[in-house]
Amino acid sequence: MSENKNFHLPDLGEGLPDATIVEWFVKVGDVIELDAPLVSMETAKAVVEVPSPFSGKVLKLAGGEGDIIPTGSVLAQFELDPNLPQRADGQDTGHSHGHAAPAPTPSTGQPAAAHPGKVVASDDGGEIAKPAAERDDAGTVVGAMQSSNAVHAEQAVAVGGVKAVPAVRATARKLGVDLSRVRATGADGAVTMADVKQAAADGSAKIGAAPAQAAVAAPVAAPAAATRPSESRTPLSAAGRPMRTQPPGVVAKGQPEPLKGVRRNMARVMADAHSKVVPTTLNDDADIHAWVPGNDVTARLVRSIVVACQKVPALNAWFDGDALTRTLHNQVDIGIAVDTDDGLFVPALRNADMLDARGIREGVNRLREQVESRSIAASELSGYTISLSNFGMFAGRYATPVVVPPCVAIVGAGRARHQMTPVMGGVEAHKVIPLSVTFDHRAATGGEAARFLRAMMDDLALAS
Repeated sequence: MSENKNFHLPDLGEGLPDATIVEWFVKVGDVIELDAPLVSMETAKAVVEVPSPFSGKVLKLAGGEGDIIPTGSVLAQFELDPNLPQRADGQDTGHSHGHAAPAPTPSTGQPAAAHPGKVVASDDGGEIAKPAAERDDAGTVVGAMQSSNAVHAEQAVAVGGVKAVPAVRATARKLGVDLSRVRATGADGAVTMADVKQAAADGSAKIGAAPAQAAVAAPVAAPAAATRPSESRTPLSAAGRPMRTQPPGVVAKGQPEPLKGVRRNMARVMADAHSKVVPTTLNDDADIHAWVPGNDVTARLVRSIVVACQKVPALNAWFDGDALTRTLHNQVDIGIAVDTDDGLFVPALRNADMLDARGIREGVNRLREQVESRSIAASELSGYTISLSNFGMFAGRYATPVVVPPCVAIVGAGRARHQMTPVMGGVEAHKVIPLSVTFDHRAATGGEAARFLRAMMDDLALAS
């Protein structure tokens, strides 16, 4: 008699309560082998491919594309095939998503000994195996997510004759691109993120669009399609009369949709930060009139933060509100806010105090590229000591950026502008950068924050 097994969604190594189904690689009735790709799931950080923990026939799938599945709930049901290889009960699946990065110690902020962390996929529900002494990630991504330090390595897998990593498949679905019609330029014939974006831009692989040869073979069908009425909005009905409107006082609204992935966890993190932090913000303008041509704004902002952290270490710190303890850091790891269509990511620019302007620019570019391709490791999205939001590249002067525990401070840089500045004998037009420093008043004083801001302004005032 055959045996049926339930597969529960494991903790995908990010400490999140749920994940969203991106794409099933099987359907009910299919036979799948052990460790073959089963489904890709989107978490707050990445699109993760989940392998099958069994060999056998698929009896049930828990949801469809876009559905949110709680961690630990049934994801799929299988009828085991005794003629195919199976994993022994209690055996580690080996479905490791990397090893946990070193966790900072409470006293010095220095890395502690690393411990492996693996995803265990079993019929009893997945869980992370890690030592009890390991420090749980506190979710330090500003406005983005809580995430563990597990690293997810994505590999291109051929599904339906098309080879692509899960993140590329998810992007193709969002952009309405048919992967089977995209010209692949990646290694071993894999479709890359750039291939998908190019196809979306030129419209050469739209989902549902008829192939070019089909259009030639059936020229009569085209005029018929052109006779269909337009689906664009109009104030008139089909009879040419005004459409019936809502009664006064009734507001028409769009349909609510559940938040997913990055935005879903951002909502949790921001609400948690709002309930815990005592935020205070200081604003001022940094005069950059003396800058020589060729200065990199981001590099100068990062350098000024490093200088300020060295002069006022109270803001380069973590604060534990429950234990009422503060951790001052010797190194300066700066979280750089990166805005994407999926939401806000804040990867860490490690050891910023050891980088020159070129190293800062290369590091920021690398982090941005990894975020946009969704290939960045989870360990790079946490553990920074202070953060920077350069929102001025879009618009805005001053802001009250949110401090997410355990960090103590965040710096916001607004849009540069020219203003009239008094000088000896008259006034001059000087270029300035608006600065905002939000700090947790439980862990730092107003005087410390003011000296921090002053140190930033003094460094930014230098010619180079």
